[in-house]
Amino acid sequence: MKRLLTVGLLAIFATTFCMAQMNKKEILSDELCDKLCVAAREKSNELGVDISFAIADRHGLPRVYRRYGDALVLSITLVPGKAYTAAVTQCKTKDVAQAAAEGAPLMGIQTNDPRITLVAGGYPLFADRTIVGAIGIGGGTEAQDCEIAEHIVKVFEELVK
Repeated sequence: MKRLLTVGLLAIFATTFCMAQMNKKEILSDELCDKLCVAAREKSNELGVDISFAIADRHGLPRVYRRYGDALVLSITLVPGKAYTAAVTQCKTKDVAQAAAEGAPLMGIQTNDPRITLVAGGYPLFADRTIVGAIGIGGGTEAQDCEIAEHIVKVFEELVK
């Protein structure tokens, strides 16, 4: 009986510890996502481009999606894919595209998972060197999408300090 009680207590402590660790990694609160949306909108307005914007959690699952103004209809499907790709690969989608080119180490990765997007504009989000999510930007040129994404990453890093 004493052994059973000890095992039960250890299980409770282990579960509590694991739950605390999981909660610590949930950085992308609704409030933080809202602030990132504001940053995306402000930067896109500064550049004079309508965008679509997505945030995914560390597993690539959707947290937020916004389409501002007359953003390209194609961006509706591309942007969540950019965020997913950046989250699951923990790399910028532009870098994944290079690694997926013919003869490169990840050649054909997008054929194994149709959610993988090889279009620039997806960026991972790290806190304490741990992936916590990703963003996807679309609607402008590649340079505009990347400029907006880099701005949002900087805003994110300032907010989670």
